[in-house]
Amino acid sequence: ERQLVESGGGLVQPGGSLRLSCAASGFIFDSYAMSWVRQAPGKGLEWVAGINMSGGSTSCADSVKGRFTISRDNAKNTLYLQMNSLKPEDTGVYYCTTAPRLTYHTGRYYDPSSQGTQVTVSS
Repeated sequence: ERQLVESGGGLVQPGGSLRLSCAASGFIFDSYAMSWVRQAPGKGLEWVAGINMSGGSTSCADSVKGRFTISRDNAKNTLYLQMNSLKPEDTGVYYCTTAPRLTYHTGRYYDPSSQGTQVTVSS
């Protein structure tokens, strides 16, 4: 059974940092492009960042460019999101999910089915 489990969320002050992790199991991780998406309170899903199968190519939304970095360790079947200079508007539930192999960099993703991890940015 394919499973993605996010961790690393929490409460952080504006300007702070967090590193999210996503542990993958039940499928061949390095055969899939991956994405992080988030959902702010009362809003729909928003694409945050995407990465190709090898980890050699990444893309992110303009709203997080220069602050967030997506990466992966295929040997550990783990996806990461390093978040720096956090803002209150980054608050939400963050999900990792698979993405289309050829269009992961355009904001395309497959709807997440995991529980996500809560990130709250507040003073």
